Amino acid sequence: MARTATTPRGRAARTSRSRLDILRWQAGCGTFNVPQAAAPIAFALIALPLTGTAESGAALVLAMTAAQVLGAVPVARIGRRFNGVRYLRALIGVRALALAAVTLLAAARAPFALVVVAVVAAGVVNGAAYGYMRLLLNYLVEPAGLPRALGVAATLTEVSFALSPVLASLLGAVSPAWTMAVVTVLGLGPLVLMPSVPEARGLQVNEVNRARTRVPRAVFLWLFCASASGSAAAAVEVGAVPFALAFGLDPGWAFLFALTLCVGSVMGGIWVSVRNRKPTPRRVVAFLAAMATGSALVLTGGHLAVTLAGAAVVGLFLPMLSTFYSLALDELSPPGRRAEMFALQRTASSLGIIAISGLLALLGLRAALTASLALLLTACALAAAHVARTAASGAGPGPGVPDR
Repeated sequence: MARTATTPRGRAARTSRSRLDILRWQAGCGTFNVPQAAAPIAFALIALPLTGTAESGAALVLAMTAAQVLGAVPVARIGRRFNGVRYLRALIGVRALALAAVTLLAAARAPFALVVVAVVAAGVVNGAAYGYMRLLLNYLVEPAGLPRALGVAATLTEVSFALSPVLASLLGAVSPAWTMAVVTVLGLGPLVLMPSVPEARGLQVNEVNRARTRVPRAVFLWLFCASASGSAAAAVEVGAVPFALAFGLDPGWAFLFALTLCVGSVMGGIWVSVRNRKPTPRRVVAFLAAMATGSALVLTGGHLAVTLAGAAVVGLFLPMLSTFYSLALDELSPPGRRAEMFALQRTASSLGIIAISGLLALLGLRAALTASLALLLTACALAAAHVARTAASGAGPGPGVPDR
């Protein structure tokens, strides 16, 4: 039997098995984002009959996002001692039960406060679930193939964020409760699709102390850059309706701005997948500068075409940067803490979204766009300073190191 495994047929079988596992991971990653992508519309439809205003749906989105930010690291840390796939499935199960509770509470016209509690329960496990999903990719793909796999994942994520709101809108015309039910079922994808990875075990006793190693400062730099990148995308997506009104369009044309951003992101994801290389930090500085240029076009563009071009540029560089952040955190994370770092990457992006959404609500679209541009310029300057210091010391980050 051992000899059979070394024959060409055995090697081909293992390669086929590996490719199938990667495809299952990619599909699970795409469906994982459906609840969050559909939340703005689905929650608005849920809130309308309960409170009388669709704006209450924004409060549900905020509650879920805030819970995700607060729960990401603690929940990820709990899973250190368990098999990664089993823990991920448990987290997805908790999220599904919480979203099912939202569906039932909405159908029963329960008090809005109960719906908020259920939404918080769904959000508190979301960041950690993403962290473990990203961690498991290290066990399925060789380091050289990680950029391509992450590029495909970024493309599928953008497709999910583009199609999920459309699905929620179409189903919402039938029943808000049915909308939540379908979104909940689609969000179960990782639970069913994620392949078994027995070697993705929890920490051994002699690894517990190693997991407490200090986190390098560069981690916080790239997390800040992730937050700045997320804020730039959020300024376009969250400000889509104000953009439409500013150009004298009907609010229904708001999809045009978010769709342009998504198309740019899909193209960027395809570029990352085809190139299959980790960007150098110096090139990342150029990416941040280019995204800042796109953000400046969005801010200053007095013409619809200029604004859309800026949104496309922001979207184009989003997957390139997110791929680098993921690979950099993979390399810099202390042993046993990679799931936490990946969860923090998701949290950093969420913080950027929260900040821009708050500014948009309090001070308006121009203030939100100005703040996102300022964050990007600051991130670019900090990254450039880091690259200069690294070059002066003769060191430089290499490719991501798998956690196995």
